[in-house]
Parts: sequence; structure tokens; C-alpha cells
Amino acid sequence: MSGADARVLAERLAAMSDARLGSLLAARRVSAHVGWRDFFDAADALLAPESLTTALRQLPRDVLADLASRRPIADEGIASSLVDGSGSPLPSVHRALDGVDLAPARHDAPQPADESAAARAAERAFTTLGALADVLVAALATPLSRVGGGSVGASDRRRLVQDEVVRDAEELDDLVALAEAAGLVRPVDRAWLVADAGEDWTREPTRRRWEILATGWRDALPAGLRTREGGWVPPSAWVDAYPLDPAWPERAASALRLAALLGLIAPDGTETPWATPFRAGGAADAGPLAELLPGEVDRVFLQNDLTAISPGPLVPALDMRLRAMTVRESHAQASTYRFTEASLSSAIAGGETAEAIRSFLSELSLTGIPQPLDYLLTRTAERHGLVRVSVEPGSGHTIVSSRDHHLVETIGVDQALRPLGLVREGALLRTRAARQTVYWALADARYPVVAIDDDGRTVALHRRRLAPAAEEDAPEDRYRAVIDRLRASHGEDAEAAWRERELDAAVRAKAVIVVEVAMPDGTTRELTLEASGIGGGRLRGLDRAADVERTLPVSLIRSVRTA
Repeated sequence: MSGADARVLAERLAAMSDARLGSLLAARRVSAHVGWRDFFDAADALLAPESLTTALRQLPRDVLADLASRRPIADEGIASSLVDGSGSPLPSVHRALDGVDLAPARHDAPQPADESAAARAAERAFTTLGALADVLVAALATPLSRVGGGSVGASDRRRLVQDEVVRDAEELDDLVALAEAAGLVRPVDRAWLVADAGEDWTREPTRRRWEILATGWRDALPAGLRTREGGWVPPSAWVDAYPLDPAWPERAASALRLAALLGLIAPDGTETPWATPFRAGGAADAGPLAELLPGEVDRVFLQNDLTAISPGPLVPALDMRLRAMTVRESHAQASTYRFTEASLSSAIAGGETAEAIRSFLSELSLTGIPQPLDYLLTRTAERHGLVRVSVEPGSGHTIVSSRDHHLVETIGVDQALRPLGLVREGALLRTRAARQTVYWALADARYPVVAIDDDGRTVALHRRRLAPAAEEDAPEDRYRAVIDRLRASHGEDAEAAWRERELDAAVRAKAVIVVEVAMPDGTTRELTLEASGIGGGRLRGLDRAADVERTLPVSLIRSVRTA
């Protein structure tokens, strides 16, 4: 790095607005707690070899080629810290790219998929939509654990693979990556939580599900893969898009896998008909894809063995509601759902009523409601609410009560409920545990429990833990302390500040420098000094020509250069 480069960059940084400066610091991945004192410190740090290498790794091939060829480039993002006022690369940046092969990437148009390949891609996309819906439903019940690298935890991987929701762990991570790109899930601490948009997505029609996922995937593609028209460059160019980033080949492979999961790329690598206009910058349109998807049904067969058989893929909104009152036993296109007392109790606790369930099943069933199912629903509804969980206003303790005192006695001695610390008090049970904790412990133990609010009304409790709304600070707010410190240190006389910095660096290096000094008669004189110290507004150095130690007021020094 040269001092001239640092000075040019320091002046550019000082001239930026707070918003633009904050965006640049975020793009360069600067810590919000960095201890820079002034803009010269910032320029030195951003042009340091390690920092420069990190910045260049984030640039796509075309931008790097322009920098290496000294062609002016767009002054935005990371590039604004690598170029001068005309957009030309700083000499230190050009030197860092010396010897790097940056031949322009070839953008060969993809081959169109034939009918057979397109049909297989459509089947893959349909499977992806179903599998992701299953993953989100599982995550709504129990958030997926998240390890350091962002992958799903090993126990959740095993569970979802064993339940045949996904084929393997890699597919699970790819589905979560798709969901994150579309804003359906969000990492919170050490878990993947479903966002409000994710819960809504599970009830969307199939075509809309695909369009949301595909749009999210496209918008999340790195800048080096996007085109000015809003689409993306041909996939054949992806692997070479970021030639200085050693991690890029793995990221490019991941992007290609996600494109295949969405049916944008056929198994033989060709491009599907619905992908072509999308790649060119058009909106995601599932119309051509929908023509190849299996036909959805809106009716099921209800059977005497308390199962519901769907003769084909059930319309998503109906599928989600049916799942809320059953246990899904198979994930094939012809799915099986089983009614149990626990599943019906859970549905009623979630806000359904016996009448609403009967009405829904009557409209859904091709075979009416079998007597065994009707009897199970009646019995479950009658028993529901036999155990009541409320909060005592004065003490805040949770109270468990029932009109069936024998049932209260049973709960009081149930060994599975001992961790709640239930204490018998007449016909009641009292505990310091939270109402929701007590409610779900009783529900898991198969007791017909309801939660009661302060007004004595039944309230539906949900186990779902949704991700909180994203609260992303603007970069300028995140770097407010840094920006304010840099602004405060930036005086009107930047020339004098830079000169003092050069002198300080020369003293630390014991360098021999040539200083131009203003003389009392108005003339200037050049002196060659071996810089030895600076302080109190004065520079000390050995004038070897005269073999004397000189002390010069810094205010009289007009320029400094290396001897």
C-alpha cells in the first residue's frame, strides 16, 4: 500500500454521506467496534494487504477484470473503496491483481430441456414443495436446531430422514436454504424458526408456493450471477464467477442444487421452459410448470379404521387443516391421515369445535363420516375441557382443577408430571410452573385439558414458536459510533493532518525524508533529514549534509517525500 493511495481513499471516505459510508463498511465486513481514530486510519486498514485480499475475494470476475485492466468501474459497494474519484483502480489494488488470470467468462446459453427432461424437473419441483411443507410443519411444532455453520442439527436430520420427509441430510439443508432465501424461516440463536410468511406459505396454492420460492432464490443470488435485466447468467458460467474466492465453488454448487430442486434445471443440465423467461428477467410464472404437475384433489375417503385416504395430492389449504386434526402416516401422493383422540383434542384445543370439524369432514369426504369416527369425535369433544388450567390472580400460581375430583387425584400422583411440582390443595392442584408449561405437560400426558384466561374463558394455546419480525438496523445506524468518531476527527485542514501523519510514519520508520520548509523571507527550502522524533508541533531530524540536528515547526513544513 502506498501513502498516496491511503490519502486518496481517506478523502473519498470523508466525502461520502453517512448512509453510503455505512453501506461500504458493511460490505467490507468491518467490525462495528473498530477503533479507528480518523479517516486515514480507516484508509490504511481498508488497503492493508489482508483486508484488500478479503475485499477482492468478494468481487465477481467481470469487476476484477476491469480493475486489472485499469478500466473505470461503477463506483458502488466494495468497489468504492478500491478506486479513485474517476473510478480507476488505486495502484495498490492494481498491483494486488498482478498475474491473476481474469479472462472474461463465457456465457453460453443453456440448452432447452426436451419433454422428458422437463417432466422429470417438474416432478422434482413438486417433490420439493411437498418436502419443504413437511419441514415447515415439523419446525412449527418443534424448531429445528441449528449448528455453527448454519446446518440443521444432527438429531433433527436423523428424525426427518427416518420420517421420510427428506432423502438425506444434504437435501434437508438445501430445503432450509431455499426457505431462508424466500423469508420463510429465519435463524434465531441456535435454531431455525418459521417466520409468519412461512406459516402462510404452507396454506398457499401449489403454483403460488413455487413462485414464492423461486423469486426468493433468484433475489438471493450473488451479484456476480445476476444480470442487469433482473435475471441470472447461464449456469455454465457460475463456477468461475468469483475466481479469487476459495469457498465459491462450494457456494456455486449449492446454488445449482437449489435451482435443480426448483425444477429450473433439468436432471441432464438443460433449462426447463418455465426457467427461460425467468432467467431473462421476467417474473416467476408457474403456469408452464403447473401443466406437468400431478392433479390435486379436494376430496378424501374417510374409512371405518379412523383413517382418511387422499387419492392424490390434496389441495394445500385442505391438507394443512386436515393435518391439524390427524396424524399423517404417509408422505406419498396418495397420503394417509389417521384420527386419534389426541389429534382431535389438539385440534379442539387449537380453536376447532366438534361442529366445525364435522362440517369440514362432511364437505371433504367422498364417503360421509363413518360411525367410528363420529363416535370418537363426540367422545373427545365431551371429554375436552374436563381438566382446566388457569392462573390465580393474587399469587400468580397456576391452578389445575376439574369437576371430576378423581381425575385431579390421578394427576396429582402421576409420576410423569412430578417435575411440575403440583401440590394438592383441597379439590385443586397448585404449582409455580407457568400455565403454558402445565398445559402442554398435561396435553402430552393425554389429559383432556383446556387453558382458562383471567375472565374464565377458554383460550387456545399454540406450541408454534414463530420467528420474531426481522429488525435490521440501517448500516449507518450500526456504524454510528465509528462514523461519528471519524467525522469528529476530520478537521478543515486535511492537508496538514495528512502531512503530520506522514511525518509520524517517517519517525517510526527512522526514514530519510525530504521536507519542503517555508522560510521567514517567503521562500521555501528543501532539507533532507533522518527523522528521529516528533512532538509539541515540532519535527526533529539529523541533517546529514550539515551534520547537525535540526528541529522544525511542523506548521512550516509544506510537503514531505521519501528521499
